[in-house]
Amino acid sequence: MDALFLAYNRRLEETNCDYLRYLYSQIEWNERLIGIKGARGVGKTTMLLQHIKQAFSDTAKAFYVSLDHIWFSTHTLLELTEYLYTHGVTHLFLDEVHRYPNWIKTVKNIYDSYPNLHIVFTGSSLLEIDNAEADLSRRLRTYHLEGLSFREYLAISHIANLDTLTFEDILAHHQQIATSICSKLKILPHFERYVQQGFYPFHLETTSTASYYERIQNVITTVIENDIPAVENIEYETLQKAKRLLALLAQMKPFTPNISSLCDALATTRNQLIRLLSLLHRAAFLRLLYTERKDLKALGKPEKILFNNPNLMQALASPADTGTIRESLFAAMLSQSHAVNYPKQGDLLVDGKYTFEVGGKNKGFGQIKDIPDSYVVADEIEIGFGNKIPLWLFGMLY
Repeated sequence: MDALFLAYNRRLEETNCDYLRYLYSQIEWNERLIGIKGARGVGKTTMLLQHIKQAFSDTAKAFYVSLDHIWFSTHTLLELTEYLYTHGVTHLFLDEVHRYPNWIKTVKNIYDSYPNLHIVFTGSSLLEIDNAEADLSRRLRTYHLEGLSFREYLAISHIANLDTLTFEDILAHHQQIATSICSKLKILPHFERYVQQGFYPFHLETTSTASYYERIQNVITTVIENDIPAVENIEYETLQKAKRLLALLAQMKPFTPNISSLCDALATTRNQLIRLLSLLHRAAFLRLLYTERKDLKALGKPEKILFNNPNLMQALASPADTGTIRESLFAAMLSQSHAVNYPKQGDLLVDGKYTFEVGGKNKGFGQIKDIPDSYVVADEIEIGFGNKIPLWLFGMLY
């Protein structure tokens, strides 16, 4: 057990609290059972440790542990909890909860058996807590942490501290807002850097673009080889096909997928391909877009496939398709708090009402000219006009 205490104190000492992510202030930390989901690498662990440093004058009242620690190969979480509770710990922070066998049942037992103990856990974006265990979900307050927005990237990189914008403000006042920001900051070079390597907070720890992309590739491997098998009963051969599918899609433009062609390329069946796409979506590698009449739960054919964020795509393909990069980024920024679907015309439909065409600085309205509430989102421009809005501005939504 000494190893767990040493790891906890070392991680706590090394944690920097200079910048707190957007989600930190939204979490009701006083709740007895909190779950924080999110893609690997977006900063869930850091958030737990920051909260301990921020909220506990006596850090001995809290305890952080990662459930993939080797200690759990010969000991149980219940054993650890009993020891901590009898030694004055009031708040238990569990990282990588999906790596612990039968974690839902164990967490529920801890919650019921130690009524004065507060529990916060983090888990993979793959977890389907609400559907998996109704007894746990009734007790649980769940949050989802996304990768860095462009606004957060500027702040965490000590470039600029800008206010969060609402979607409505951007649509109505984008020209005035962009003019104000660009009068103080040359925004496009920073945005280009963010699009290349700014979605994951670990960009601060890497020394080059190549090392950043290598870190992303390691994340992909860890999720496919460790996280997915931890939550799904899946064969090794299928996991290898998931890797090949990601590499294949990284070479393509945003498109309505030809399921038959993809099945042939992977030597797989339609049902298995749909399952793979669903898993990669839940793992926050892909973003599957459907019309408003469909959703992922139906496990049907998606209307369009994007990457969850452009950094992922660029780590897998060089050069990556510019159109997919732009659409993936726009969808990532909007999906944090808005519904994004596939429209009858245009590239993306937001909240069932707003149609967007996404492109470069010369992108026009030809494809959406007769559609109400339609806008062009243009890359490579600082300031827009009318219904033409700079892409970078949507990076200020959270």
